[in-house]
Amino acid sequence: MINIEIALNGARHSLDAGKNVEELIADLSLSGKAVAVAINREIVPRSQWSQRQLQTADRVDVVRAIGGG
Repeated sequence: MINIEIALNGARHSLDAGKNVEELIADLSLSGKAVAVAINREIVPRSQWSQRQLQTADRVDVVRAIGGG
């Protein structure tokens, strides 16, 4: 499988070509967690994660909501 490189939260991250956002979130063990994803500074709605394929040089930001007080 061919690998591509993206910027994930500002750091280089290598993954298989053809992966989508939903698969990336699963790979990061964040499935089912309260997270938001932006690609190239545009929010990707959760309903579109399975259709949004990642491309070389995408800037991906994953933000996880954490409770506290």
